[in-house]
Amino acid sequence: MSRQFLAEGLELSGGDRGVVAVVAVVALAALAVGYVLLREVLAAGQGTPKMQEIATAVQEGAAAYLNRQFRTLAPFVVIVFVLLFALPADDLNERIGRSLFFIFGAVFSASIGYLGMWLSTRANVRVAAASKEEGGREKATRIAFRTGGVVGMMTVGLGLFGAAVVVLVYSGQAPKVLEGFGFGAALLAMFMRVGGGIFTKAADVGADLVGKVEQGIPEDDPRNAATIADNVGDNVGDCAGMAADLFESYAVMLVASLILGTAAFGAQGLLFPLIVPAIGVITAVIGVYTTKARVGENGLAAINRSFYISAVISAVLCTVAAFTYLPSSFANLDGVTDEIKGTSGNPALIAAIAVIIGIVLAGVILWLTGYYTGTEHKPVKEVGRTSLTGAATVILSGISVGFESAVYTALVIGAAVYGAFLLSGSVVVALFAVALAGCGLLTTVGVIVAMDTFGPVSDNAQGIAEMSGDVDGEAAQILTELDAVGNTTKAITKGIAIATAVLAATALFGSYKDAITQSLAKVGSTFDNADFVAFTPNVLVGLIIGSAVVFMFSGLAVNAVTRAAGAIVFEVRRQFRENPGIMDYSVKPEYGKVVDICTKDSLRELATPGLLAVLAPIAVGFGLGVGPLAGYLAGAIATGTLMAVFLANSGGAWDNAKKLVEDGNHGGKGSDAHAATVIGDTVGDPFKDTAGPAINPLIKVMNLVSVLIAPAIITFSIGADASTGIRLSIAVVAVAIIVAAVVISKRRGTAIADSPAESVANGAS
Repeated sequence: MSRQFLAEGLELSGGDRGVVAVVAVVALAALAVGYVLLREVLAAGQGTPKMQEIATAVQEGAAAYLNRQFRTLAPFVVIVFVLLFALPADDLNERIGRSLFFIFGAVFSASIGYLGMWLSTRANVRVAAASKEEGGREKATRIAFRTGGVVGMMTVGLGLFGAAVVVLVYSGQAPKVLEGFGFGAALLAMFMRVGGGIFTKAADVGADLVGKVEQGIPEDDPRNAATIADNVGDNVGDCAGMAADLFESYAVMLVASLILGTAAFGAQGLLFPLIVPAIGVITAVIGVYTTKARVGENGLAAINRSFYISAVISAVLCTVAAFTYLPSSFANLDGVTDEIKGTSGNPALIAAIAVIIGIVLAGVILWLTGYYTGTEHKPVKEVGRTSLTGAATVILSGISVGFESAVYTALVIGAAVYGAFLLSGSVVVALFAVALAGCGLLTTVGVIVAMDTFGPVSDNAQGIAEMSGDVDGEAAQILTELDAVGNTTKAITKGIAIATAVLAATALFGSYKDAITQSLAKVGSTFDNADFVAFTPNVLVGLIIGSAVVFMFSGLAVNAVTRAAGAIVFEVRRQFRENPGIMDYSVKPEYGKVVDICTKDSLRELATPGLLAVLAPIAVGFGLGVGPLAGYLAGAIATGTLMAVFLANSGGAWDNAKKLVEDGNHGGKGSDAHAATVIGDTVGDPFKDTAGPAINPLIKVMNLVSVLIAPAIITFSIGADASTGIRLSIAVVAVAIIVAAVVISKRRGTAIADSPAESVANGAS
């Protein structure tokens, strides 16, 4: 079914609008539940005055960074808004809606990220205080998880409400308008992921190298000038960045589902992808409220149990919804082509199985990632054991874990995609099934966000406890255990996030082909499958470029952390050298200087990876054509999947191997083995919290850019408006901007300056 037909012919009946209205009400109910959880978290005790003082410093630093980041990104958002408005569209109404909802997507993504930061910086001190109370483990676990529950409810609420409003207002034009909504969400999430990741890991690496390795003081010792910046970074990187990331995953998955759903199932295909996440709201509430650690129980066991409970309930309810709402024959679908009506199979059964595939995928990735990054499993224990022979073997074993886990994760995701694709002989319906698998996976997104936020909140709680000196004994051990659990939950959510990226990208790939087909029809041409054959040289070149961009993006992110961390190392060293009183607590470190260096460096580094993500597909598409751009997307998806999982799981394994040693294994804290695992953890920091997570929104940004520019590529390639000069000029300009950005970035250098003063000046410039 063409987009032209959808725009002009597909209107929602009164009953259909009623369904969408119910979905919107469910979305608002999610926001209400989030508010109730918010009140519960803020009602908890805040501990001692010293703990509150440290928490306030973290709150102020995090808020200042995000406010500054949003001001930096505002002009970029305005520029993209104008460019989106200039792109071809079926009519002015669609063009205005697409550009306007790009702003809404960006604002919603930023709002979710800001909320994640704001609440996490207030929950951390409450988790630390709860650890000292009776039943401390259970209370601290509940507060940390329900903090994430607030962000999870806001994520599903805003995402679902935004999509429902677009469908109500635009009906058949909704998928095209939602492309702008998803693009805005993905673009902001990528910037927040990159910027926050650079900030948090620059501070973390600098704090570890000088504090733990050189000075031999604990990780969150108040004498280390980088500790406040480290805690600020956890919130702007993990909380704000991941919250925005999962929101855009949610939004983009809805976009892909609605685009393909209208082509496959007509009006019912436009609405069913809204019904599935609405069910997810219900199961998310159940998941959050059933997460209660039993006495003496490991927090991860309680979290996993609630996840599986919500997943099973989602599977049952979505199956019921599929057989209740969808017909048993394609012939009974309204508003679809004769070709679709003649398709064999049961739409309700196909939809139900597809959703279940996505839910099962989430569960398998949860188990698989937990196995490779959890302290109780063999891979992390093996990495910890290699610390007895030095840092080199720790790094090698962690890399091995990352490579191996990436293979199995990619195979599992590939099996899910292929399984969903096999549900129908019709390519259009099969692609819709893949999109529904993504919707099924995201029925658990409320719990997934809660799991992710749990990690940095627990990490910050331990940091506040250690810096204040007001928590010791069993309470300190509780916080150490929660921090280790948080490392695993963060790795799990990153694995699930990349799975959603692959499912969304696969579905958007179908949308990209549809955009090309319809644009060709407008200029009197037809789609040639030969243009997409992988063994043709031009498509293969595009595939290679797509893979290369993922490597370049990852390298830029890691180099950015290296540069910023170098400046932090010299600043912290300077403070120790010039103020000897820091070590005996008679002089207070200058925390603000480190926060300022991290802020300036992270914001300075935002431009290059952002420009690469947006302009690379433009350069390939206008320069080489729609076939090579398809190859580019395939290369980026495949390489991005493996790279993201490798980086995330290597980093997670190194981090928890360090926790194992700090718990007393292989010599414990202060031993040579501990120093070796600290080095491994330091290497893994930009892997798991900067480059790896940013690949997830990168893949979706590039796919959405490709879908959006496809009609323009066709316009300048074929028909009355064809112009090779204009087309190639656009490609040349895009390449020139990318090259200039990369050259400027590389000129900053990664080498640490010989002079400490020079290095600090460079880092703070």
